[in-house]
Amino acid sequence: MSINSKDNRITGPRLIIDFGNTLTKAAIFENGKVIALIKVPNLTTDNLDVLSSGMAISNAITSSVIDIPEDVAAYLDSQFDHISLDHTTPVPITNLYKTPETLGKDRLSMVVAAASIFSGKNCLVIGAGTCITYDFIDFKGQYHGGSISPGIKMRFRALHTFTGKLPLISPLEDVEIIGSTTETSILSGVLIGSVAEIEAIIDKYQWLYDDLQVILSGGDMNYFKERLKNRIFAAENLVLTGLNVILDFNVRKQ
Repeated sequence: MSINSKDNRITGPRLIIDFGNTLTKAAIFENGKVIALIKVPNLTTDNLDVLSSGMAISNAITSSVIDIPEDVAAYLDSQFDHISLDHTTPVPITNLYKTPETLGKDRLSMVVAAASIFSGKNCLVIGAGTCITYDFIDFKGQYHGGSISPGIKMRFRALHTFTGKLPLISPLEDVEIIGSTTETSILSGVLIGSVAEIEAIIDKYQWLYDDLQVILSGGDMNYFKERLKNRIFAAENLVLTGLNVILDFNVRKQ
């Protein structure tokens, strides 16, 4: 690893990890691009050894919504100059959220990525995962907050859990607006309803803010991007990209 004397950026590879609710993503970034990526339910030190094999990695950053296994945490601290993202970590945006300690690290990372990719533009960032999150960062790089609603799988599960007879279903498929069976009625309500929700919120933000860029990411991104393709910029690995930007920002401050 080396530091570029002009802007103090890391010029060698670095390790970026996002511990999510269902999957952990670990990536090697170099020159702003992902050069290696794994997605696993439970990250191990063996996974990290294989991923980083042969690479001179000095810096790492992690974001987690779960408890990181103790052996993995110890490995990261012993092997790398490791930043564990929390509400006190310096970031290259102005965070106006009134309770920053409660802000999801994935939400924060995505708006940092959006501000980096679309500098000088108003951005609405939509994360389509366990929850559907909406986050707004303005053209000045000021993050204001947003909203959270249940994701697709959560909606299917809630209908089954909180009723006596509705079945648990989960397919992501095209469906008619008028369901002719209980199953297709649930599919219509959840899938078409989710798309309609996103479209309505985009409309609201576009009415409020000029020059709005809408960015979509998350596990269910592919389902939504086909139905919103004329309205959004789909970005894979947006959380990882934001974490990489935050790591660069902290190295430059050293």
